[in-house]
Amino acid sequence: MKLTQITVLAFIFLAFFSAQPALALTISPVRVEINGNPGQTLRGEMEIFNEQADTKTFFSSFENFEPSGDTGSPKFVGNTGNLSTWIKTTERIDITPGEKQVIPFTITIPANAEPGGYFSAIFWGSQDPKTQQAGEVAIGGKLGVLVLLRVNGNIHEEAGLTEFVTASSSRLFTSVPVSFSYRFTNKGDDRVVPLGDIVIKNTFGFEVEKIKANESEGNVLPNSSRKFHLIWGNGHQIAVGGFLSQAKSQLSEFHFGLYRAQANIIWGSENKIETASTWFVILPWQLLSIAAVALILLLFIVRRYNTWIVRRSATRQ
Repeated sequence: MKLTQITVLAFIFLAFFSAQPALALTISPVRVEINGNPGQTLRGEMEIFNEQADTKTFFSSFENFEPSGDTGSPKFVGNTGNLSTWIKTTERIDITPGEKQVIPFTITIPANAEPGGYFSAIFWGSQDPKTQQAGEVAIGGKLGVLVLLRVNGNIHEEAGLTEFVTASSSRLFTSVPVSFSYRFTNKGDDRVVPLGDIVIKNTFGFEVEKIKANESEGNVLPNSSRKFHLIWGNGHQIAVGGFLSQAKSQLSEFHFGLYRAQANIIWGSENKIETASTWFVILPWQLLSIAAVALILLLFIVRRYNTWIVRRSATRQ
C-alpha cells in the first residue's frame, strides 16, 4: 500500500458555539490521497499535537463529503455508508500538553466496491459522538483530515474545460493585474486534477507571461464543476488612488495594446488537453494622457524656440 500526501494545505474545520473556545490542536497531514483494490486493507497514520496547557481527551468520528458549489470546498453529508464506514482508527486519545501522538488508521475496501472515488474525513473532537442524540449538533470544536480514496479498476473519465474568461468578462483594462478564471467540469467517477498553464501573448504574438493553471493541484470531485482564479501582474496590487497613482502604477509595469490568453489544461490518466482562449485590451489612458500633454508641451517649446531663433537671426540682419 502506498500512502501519498499530494500537498499539505491549511484545512481546518471548526464547528462551535460562541461559548466554546477553539481547539488548540494540530493534525497532519491535513489531506491524504490513497489508492487501493477491492478487498484490500490500506494502512496509514496521522500525527496529533496538543498545543494546550493541560491534558485533553479527543474522540474520533468519520463523515463523508461531496463538492459544495464551484469553490472546491467540501460539504459534509453524514456517516452513512461508503468510505466513512470503511475507516477505522482509535476511538479516544488522552494527550498531554505539548505531546505528539502518531495515530494509525486503516481503510478496508469491500470486495464488491465499485471502482471510482470515495471521499470522507477523519474528525477529532472534544465531544464523544456516542453521547450525541440523533440530529443533535455537536458542541465543541473538531478538526479533520480529508481522505480521498480511489478504488482501482475500470474508472470512467469524462471532464472538460467549460469556461475561460477575464474578470467580470471585461475586455478593457487600464493596467495589470488582469484576473482570469476558468471552470472545469468533471463528469467521471473519480477526482480530477487539472494542470497545465495559461499563456499570454501580445499584439505581435510574442509570449509575455505563462501562469500555472492549478499551482496548488486542487481536485475537482466527480459530478461537479470547480472555478479556478488566476492573476497576471507579477504580484502588483491594483492601484486604487487618484489619476497620478494610476499613472505611476501603469509606468511601473507598462503594457499596452491587444492581448490574447490561451488556457492549456492537461487532465486525466491519459494527459488529455483542453484549450480555450480569450482576448482583452490594456489601455493605460492615464499614463498616455500625461505623455500626450508632455509631448504637446515639448512641441510647443520647440516651436517657440525655433520662432525665437528665426526672429533673432532676422534682427541681426
